[in-house]
Amino acid sequence: MRKTICILPGDGIGPEIMAQARKVLDRLGARQGCTFACTEALIGGAAIDATGGPLPGDTVAACKAADAVLLGAVGGPKWDTIDPAIRPERGLLGIRKALGLFANLRPAKLFPQLRRACFLRPDIVADGLDVMVVRELTGGAYFGEPRGVEVRDGVRVGYNTMIYDEHEVARIARVAFEAAMRRSRRLCSVDKANVLDVSRLWREVVIETARDYPEVALSHMYVDNAAMQLVRDPAQFDVLVTENLFGDILSDEAGCITGSIGMLPSASLGADGPGLYEPIHGSAPDIAGQDRANPLATILSVAMMLRHSLDMPAAADAVEAAVSAVLDAGWRTGDIREEGCRMAGCEKMGDLVAEKL
Repeated sequence: MRKTICILPGDGIGPEIMAQARKVLDRLGARQGCTFACTEALIGGAAIDATGGPLPGDTVAACKAADAVLLGAVGGPKWDTIDPAIRPERGLLGIRKALGLFANLRPAKLFPQLRRACFLRPDIVADGLDVMVVRELTGGAYFGEPRGVEVRDGVRVGYNTMIYDEHEVARIARVAFEAAMRRSRRLCSVDKANVLDVSRLWREVVIETARDYPEVALSHMYVDNAAMQLVRDPAQFDVLVTENLFGDILSDEAGCITGSIGMLPSASLGADGPGLYEPIHGSAPDIAGQDRANPLATILSVAMMLRHSLDMPAAADAVEAAVSAVLDAGWRTGDIREEGCRMAGCEKMGDLVAEKL
């Protein structure tokens, strides 16, 4: 069996954490009798430095030819002052668009071994924390037109357009309902229907789609209340579905309350073609090259890749079990350190997970 993976290390700690992902894939391939054929391509700031743009055509072609895409991180202060049209983040938005990746799945799960690292009071997370945020990725204010900055009556004006059509809403709703069916069959749709016309359409279409999923209990919540409830009583949620801008904020919030964004993977999926898998933590340029990054979110993204794109659920289970076993043994990186733990750098943590496989 042969699987092709396009690896996009990107910027900051991206190359370091991708090295650990490859280590795990190499060990897993030997155990599973599978060849993971990995190729690397440029994206983000690294691509700007090499080619002048954040997403070279060769990168898009390599991603489209692969069974799955694994991304490290993009961005950093080095590129903060360049033309916004070619900033590193444009590479990330561009590859999502090029691959038709409209659904972002972000699990926010508190590992029992890290309960003391959680930012919430023990009584709040006594029942555990396991939330899946399903975020629409290719619409809304990030992509809507018209957009820009111009001068009107001598005053600078910036504007973006939040726009969705009913088909875009229905397809992300179906992804969320399907995710809820695989979990505890509870779905909360998050919008701002009391203020935004686009949210009123969003709510109408989600309710229409719910007719095909009578087993799922559907609820609705305004985004400001949802942000509060995530820290007040996260156990009330199972699957959340929302539009692009709201999902960007809520998924980071849901991830942060678990104790460290260094533990959280994500998957971006389309109707067909390769999915894109990445940790949610960003490029962390302040610790790049210091062997201080936590590679576990990247390794758990590998597990999501195995499950959703490569049809290797047993291998995905094995990777997740290996991560859990390393945590059981008391090993921690700096972001999840606690009293009495055994400290490991990025490379050591990758070695430990590979050994557990």
